[in-house]
Amino acid sequence: MDRIRSWFNQVMMSERYSRFMLQPVEDGESHIEVKLSDDATEVEDNDGGSPRFRPAPLRQGRRNLCYLVLGSLLIFFTGCLIGYVSHRTSDVAPDNCSATAAVATGAAAATGAATNEVKPTSQLDVVPTFAPAPPEVQLAWKDITQLLKQKLTSEAFDKTLSDFDLPSRSAGSQEDVHLANRLIEEFKKLDMSPWSDNHYVQLQKPDREHPNRVTFGTSVFEPTGYLAYSARGKVEGKLVYGNYGRKEDLDVLKSNNVEVGGNVLLLRAGKISFAEQVNNAARKGASAVLIFPDSDDYKYDMSTPLYGQVHLGSGDPYTPGFPSFNHTQFPPTQSSGLPVIPAQTITANMARTLLGGIGGPEPNPSSSFTGGLKSLTYRLGGVENVTVEVNNVLVNTEVHNVYGVIQGFIDPDRYVVLGAQRDAWGQGYAKATVGTAVLLELAKAVRKMVEEDGFRPRRSLIFASWSAGEYGSVGATEWLEGYMSSIDRNVVTYINLDGLVMGLGGVIASASPLLYSLLESTMKETQNPFGSGSVYDLMGRAKWEANTLRPMSIDDPSYPFLTFSGIPSISFHFINPNTEAYTYYGTDLDSKDHLDYKTNHRTNEMTALAAQFAGAMALRLVHDHLLRLDVRRYISELSRGVVQVYQRVRQHIQAGRLKGVDPNWLFRAQGAFQRAAANLNNDKENTDLDDVEACRVLNNRMMRVEHALLSPYVTPTETPFRHVLHGRGPHTLASIAASDDMEQLHIQLALVTWTLQGCANAMVGDIWEITGI
Repeated sequence: MDRIRSWFNQVMMSERYSRFMLQPVEDGESHIEVKLSDDATEVEDNDGGSPRFRPAPLRQGRRNLCYLVLGSLLIFFTGCLIGYVSHRTSDVAPDNCSATAAVATGAAAATGAATNEVKPTSQLDVVPTFAPAPPEVQLAWKDITQLLKQKLTSEAFDKTLSDFDLPSRSAGSQEDVHLANRLIEEFKKLDMSPWSDNHYVQLQKPDREHPNRVTFGTSVFEPTGYLAYSARGKVEGKLVYGNYGRKEDLDVLKSNNVEVGGNVLLLRAGKISFAEQVNNAARKGASAVLIFPDSDDYKYDMSTPLYGQVHLGSGDPYTPGFPSFNHTQFPPTQSSGLPVIPAQTITANMARTLLGGIGGPEPNPSSSFTGGLKSLTYRLGGVENVTVEVNNVLVNTEVHNVYGVIQGFIDPDRYVVLGAQRDAWGQGYAKATVGTAVLLELAKAVRKMVEEDGFRPRRSLIFASWSAGEYGSVGATEWLEGYMSSIDRNVVTYINLDGLVMGLGGVIASASPLLYSLLESTMKETQNPFGSGSVYDLMGRAKWEANTLRPMSIDDPSYPFLTFSGIPSISFHFINPNTEAYTYYGTDLDSKDHLDYKTNHRTNEMTALAAQFAGAMALRLVHDHLLRLDVRRYISELSRGVVQVYQRVRQHIQAGRLKGVDPNWLFRAQGAFQRAAANLNNDKENTDLDDVEACRVLNNRMMRVEHALLSPYVTPTETPFRHVLHGRGPHTLASIAASDDMEQLHIQLALVTWTLQGCANAMVGDIWEITGI
């Protein structure tokens, strides 16, 4: 650098001069500041000690000009070389990397953790924003759906379903890791820039040396099945039969003077989740819960063990609200949704023995307490003692999520996520194999459409394969927790691929109201493969909502996306008519043979149909200029919740229990929401679709709605499901309408009012357009 400086000190071919000041910077290096002046002389010396230069004689100009050109070229080419090398180094990622750092592996081994290696790549938390320019002529929507249908055929799924069909696939096992690596390799072949993230989670499993045990009189049972995240311990109490363990079922026990407190509650599986059953029992003071598959609901061998989990939440319950990355240093804590009483599954044969000697009064026939066990009177109990012993242990397990991306051409930083879990309690053919196969075949189909057919998605598609889904959507929730600060601003929608095929002849779905219109249009466009008309016709046309839509339950894999992260989400299932669930879930019977039985040996055809259905929704969301999110569909659901709260508050006011409260403020917030939704819809109808920036601004307004319905007044660690309509906790409209605590009702009413007003404000285009309520 000094030599270069000396060259320039000699270059004075005109009346201009250059001043070079060598200045230190924070990292200890130096940089040169160049100042040019038209003055012939420098009047004063600089405080910094910069030298003064005067023009050189003109006769030296030619020689010094050569020095100047050579020096400039040298600096230019040196800079280019350095920039090229540094850029190339930063972009090259290793082909293979261990899933665990040496320190993390050692720590996991020391705690008895299950560790396996996944081969991918580095983690990515955002999609790169570079994308090639789209062609001037976009494919028509009809051509896109036709291409998708041509590529997603039953023949296309023959090999994929067979390849992913494994005898076992428990979370963190070698089989689970094998499937993860297989997907990474497939995504690499498709040039989908695959990556993975690894989580170290606590999974509860039976203790082989100390099996769980149920003792009733002289009968001693050691069930094979179990309920993960049950409280440990040994308790004894009177055996009480409580049907499905719903609140109305426990009210029947109370009306028959059968005490639940301090006793062991025997329940049949179904209607609500295991976690809700145990939570309801604990709230009534039960000491333990036993759950069995009654033959009235589960038509299989009575010795079949049952598996599940009882965490009233999602994700790793020992890192609530934050991710289970190995480098995170959080203090020991646990989820508020962990049960405080032991819970255990038993077989139908074991339940027959217990119900045969339970004693106590018979329930009223209208209560529907009688099940399907033959030659048996279902009594309420409260007479004979039973002992329940649960010895499950926590195992620190490394699990892997795998991702691939097809990047958008206009808004690559906005993406639709399609996800499926890989793990299952047993074979998991319907639960995991079908969804994983659909995930891969959809990726192949869309990638070919981009490369060969000229399809140019505006937004990106992310294909995600989750692990530890059977333990309460652990892998998916850890991803949401890990990128909580940005994920809701980038993810347009989550489409769940678990359990797509449970039968044929009908379809049921659980979704955010924002997606109802998209679901309806997709049903109209999807042909019924086994009859005339469309899926919309199959589900009753005008009655499609009543026949298809179901409330989203806490054990739905889409639930944390909607209620924890505020992402519009959907799950759907092709199923047999008059059926609400796939009874082989949570058993060793979830196999290809049993799914073939349910689909009349048309599993491949139904899988292709389900893939086309999911693909059509996803491609519609990444293809259209404006997102297919219909805010108006929230109005009726919001109105129902507000009316319930208003009526309840008026009752308390009239009874003199509540004073100083005006429920009309809630109605005004609801009105603000309706007006904002109407204005947003009007803006959609009048937006110039050729104006890229206008479309992006309008899409951003739509994307804010779901997240704005998360209460900002509760913490994710204590109340993770923050959605005021679909969540769980005292902040929801349903809880406020049922509250008898006047102080809390007053507080929560004020908070939910401002949550709804905030959602209305979020839909407004500019802040100066916001009006008060």
